[in-house]
Amino acid sequence: MMLWTVKAVGLGVVALALSLELLAWFLRRHRSGRTLNEVLFFPSELACVEQVFNTSSPHFPSSCSPSCPLPHGVETSFSRLLRRILSATSSLDLCVFSFSNMDLRRAVLALQSKGVTIRVLTDKEYAAITGSQIGVLRKAGICVRCDTASVYMHHKFAVVDSRLLITGSLNWTLTAVQSNKENILITEEPELVQPFIQEFHRLWVDNDPARHRYRASEPR
Repeated sequence: MMLWTVKAVGLGVVALALSLELLAWFLRRHRSGRTLNEVLFFPSELACVEQVFNTSSPHFPSSCSPSCPLPHGVETSFSRLLRRILSATSSLDLCVFSFSNMDLRRAVLALQSKGVTIRVLTDKEYAAITGSQIGVLRKAGICVRCDTASVYMHHKFAVVDSRLLITGSLNWTLTAVQSNKENILITEEPELVQPFIQEFHRLWVDNDPARHRYRASEPR
């Protein structure tokens, strides 16, 4: 009798373990079905993006004229990128080497107008080149820090609402969007998002102007 009891308990444990494993598999499967993973390739097809701005930011003025020669209502890699950026509701952390694209600048300013907290980290040399939109963002009151290292700050990523990662080879420039062969990965996978959140935080702290002023004032 004792032997049968032990066997029954053992079978029960095995059944429970299999049930838990099956449940874990089901939850992973269910979760993966809801997790956003998207890949975009560039150059992007030319199309009017006014519909993206009007849908995401109805109070932001439209600049499209009735005589606009670009195709309308066309979904492109660039329009999809803009939609992901404009989906921010609380925060946008942007870490980008070069930023001169005016539609992307417009998207950032549209988010600011909705009360989204925005932080921008960029390369100190490329922030000052002709056409850079970094100065425009600063004048609008957006917090911008320039990397002070002796090497290029060559990252190109953004984190939306601490949940969505946008990363890849794409600089935020017109040439990158319309001419270059580039890629963008968009994901909500926490295992991928979290390291980028940590990297942004590390660079943000390292490039705090107050911290560098303190270092400069230290006796030698």
